[in-house]
Amino acid sequence: MVWRMFRIEAEVDKGRRDLLRARLRDTNTAASPVLAALRGSPGERQTPLHVWALDAAGELAGGLVGHTWAGWLHVTYLWVDDRHRGAGIGSRLLREAERTAHTDRGCARARVETWDFQAPAFYRDRGYDVVSVIPDYPPGITEFTLTKPLG
Repeated sequence: MVWRMFRIEAEVDKGRRDLLRARLRDTNTAASPVLAALRGSPGERQTPLHVWALDAAGELAGGLVGHTWAGWLHVTYLWVDDRHRGAGIGSRLLREAERTAHTDRGCARARVETWDFQAPAFYRDRGYDVVSVIPDYPPGITEFTLTKPLG
């Protein structure tokens, strides 16, 4: 049997991880003309995009952390302090990130993942469409992926 020729290990190994990532990247680049065109271009790397809301004392009232890549804005985190919810801060943060991604970085679309108890309705109300639903991720919670055209 072929399996006898291999040893399976389950451990964190950053060197192997980096090698695996590089080899997967090479395989993907060879298989996709879109990814091949990105290789070596300014659009190849993810570019961080952060938007902050500070209160009168300069304290964090809310923020959005994401990145742009390949013509997409990916919203990773969007949070508003309980004391400031309902004041439109989340909407303003999202609008500014979308504006920056579209106007300054040429992004045509945005995406975000959120759980059922977080903000799927918030994003739908701002023009995002649900493109994926994963029930029980983690158990008892549903994860949504939403996207939106920008511009």
